[in-house]
Amino acid sequence: MLLKNKSGFVRAVDIANAMDFTKPSVSRAMSILKEEGYITIEKYGNIEFTEKGLRKANDVYERHNIITGFLVMTLGVDEETASIDACKMEHIVGHDIFENMKKFVKANGAHND
Repeated sequence: MLLKNKSGFVRAVDIANAMDFTKPSVSRAMSILKEEGYITIEKYGNIEFTEKGLRKANDVYERHNIITGFLVMTLGVDEETASIDACKMEHIVGHDIFENMKKFVKANGAHND
Protein backbone atom coordinates (compact mmCIF):
# COMPACT_ATOMS: atom_id res chain seq x y z
CA MET A 1 0.00 0.00 0.00
CA LEU A 2 2.72 2.44 0.93
CA LEU A 3 4.79 1.74 -2.17
CA LYS A 4 1.74 2.10 -4.40
CA ASN A 5 0.97 5.47 -2.84
CA LYS A 6 4.42 6.69 -3.89
CA SER A 7 4.47 5.60 -7.54
CA GLY A 8 0.95 4.46 -8.42
CA PHE A 9 2.03 0.86 -9.02
CA VAL A 10 4.11 -1.87 -7.39
CA ARG A 11 6.24 -4.58 -8.96
CA ALA A 12 8.31 -7.29 -7.29
CA VAL A 13 11.51 -5.35 -7.99
CA ASP A 14 10.06 -2.32 -6.15
CA ILE A 15 9.36 -4.47 -3.11
CA ALA A 16 12.83 -6.03 -3.25
CA ASN A 17 14.47 -2.61 -3.40
CA ALA A 18 12.31 -1.06 -0.66
CA MET A 19 12.71 -3.98 1.73
CA ASP A 20 16.33 -4.81 0.85
CA PHE A 21 15.37 -8.39 -0.05
CA THR A 22 16.64 -10.37 -2.99
CA LYS A 23 14.47 -10.47 -6.09
CA PRO A 24 14.17 -14.29 -5.93
CA SER A 25 12.95 -14.07 -2.31
CA VAL A 26 10.31 -11.52 -3.23
CA SER A 27 9.30 -13.53 -6.31
CA ARG A 28 8.78 -16.62 -4.15
CA ALA A 29 6.75 -14.65 -1.60
CA MET A 30 4.61 -13.14 -4.37
CA SER A 31 3.90 -16.62 -5.75
CA ILE A 32 2.72 -17.77 -2.33
CA LEU A 33 0.56 -14.68 -1.82
CA LYS A 34 -0.96 -15.14 -5.28
CA GLU A 35 -1.71 -18.83 -4.63
CA GLU A 36 -3.40 -17.92 -1.34
CA GLY A 37 -5.56 -15.28 -3.02
CA TYR A 38 -4.02 -12.17 -1.44
CA ILE A 39 -2.68 -10.58 -4.64
CA THR A 40 -2.97 -10.63 -8.40
CA ILE A 41 -0.05 -10.03 -10.73
CA GLU A 42 -0.95 -8.25 -13.93
CA LYS A 43 0.57 -8.64 -17.37
CA TYR A 44 3.49 -6.22 -16.88
CA GLY A 45 4.23 -7.30 -13.31
CA ASN A 46 2.02 -4.81 -11.52
CA ILE A 47 0.96 -6.30 -8.18
CA GLU A 48 -2.52 -5.58 -6.83
CA PHE A 49 -4.17 -6.65 -3.60
CA THR A 50 -7.36 -8.68 -3.80
CA GLU A 51 -10.11 -7.74 -1.35
CA LYS A 52 -8.86 -10.52 0.92
CA GLY A 53 -5.29 -9.23 0.60
CA LEU A 54 -6.27 -5.64 1.30
CA ARG A 55 -8.10 -6.70 4.48
CA LYS A 56 -5.03 -8.63 5.63
CA ALA A 57 -2.68 -5.76 4.76
CA ASN A 58 -4.85 -3.31 6.68
CA ASP A 59 -4.91 -5.65 9.68
CA VAL A 60 -1.11 -6.00 9.67
CA TYR A 61 -0.67 -2.24 9.23
CA GLU A 62 -3.02 -1.56 12.15
CA ARG A 63 -1.11 -4.04 14.33
CA HIS A 64 2.16 -2.36 13.37
CA ASN A 65 0.87 1.11 14.26
CA ILE A 66 -0.73 0.03 17.53
CA ILE A 67 2.36 -1.88 18.69
CA THR A 68 4.62 1.02 17.67
CA GLY A 69 2.42 3.43 19.62
CA PHE A 70 2.34 1.13 22.62
CA LEU A 71 6.15 0.85 22.74
CA VAL A 72 6.55 4.62 22.45
CA MET A 73 3.90 5.40 25.05
CA THR A 74 4.70 2.78 27.67
CA LEU A 75 8.44 2.33 27.34
CA GLY A 76 9.50 5.68 25.93
CA VAL A 77 11.16 4.00 22.95
CA ASP A 78 11.92 6.35 20.05
CA GLU A 79 9.61 6.04 17.02
CA GLU A 80 12.21 4.50 14.71
CA THR A 81 13.26 1.78 17.15
CA ALA A 82 9.64 1.11 18.09
CA SER A 83 8.69 0.73 14.42
CA ILE A 84 11.55 -1.68 13.75
CA ASP A 85 10.65 -3.81 16.76
CA ALA A 86 6.93 -3.62 15.97
CA CYS A 87 7.70 -5.22 12.59
CA LYS A 88 9.01 -8.23 14.47
CA MET A 89 6.33 -8.30 17.14
CA GLU A 90 3.21 -7.72 15.02
CA HIS A 91 3.28 -11.27 13.69
CA ILE A 92 3.63 -13.04 17.04
CA VAL A 93 1.63 -11.00 19.55
CA GLY A 94 -1.53 -12.87 20.43
CA HIS A 95 -5.04 -11.54 19.91
CA ASP A 96 -5.82 -10.81 23.57
CA ILE A 97 -2.55 -8.97 24.17
CA PHE A 98 -2.98 -6.99 20.97
CA GLU A 99 -6.55 -6.00 21.88
CA ASN A 100 -5.33 -4.77 25.29
CA MET A 101 -2.51 -2.80 23.61
CA LYS A 102 -5.07 -1.33 21.23
CA LYS A 103 -7.36 -0.25 24.08
CA PHE A 104 -4.43 1.31 25.90
CA VAL A 105 -3.14 3.20 22.86
CA LYS A 106 -6.60 4.48 21.90
CA ALA A 107 -7.37 5.53 25.48
CA ASN A 108 -4.10 7.40 25.75
CA GLY A 109 -4.38 9.23 22.44
CA ALA A 110 -1.55 7.82 20.37
CA HIS A 111 -1.28 9.35 16.92
CA ASN A 112 -0.19 6.07 15.26
CA ASP A 113 -3.55 4.42 14.88
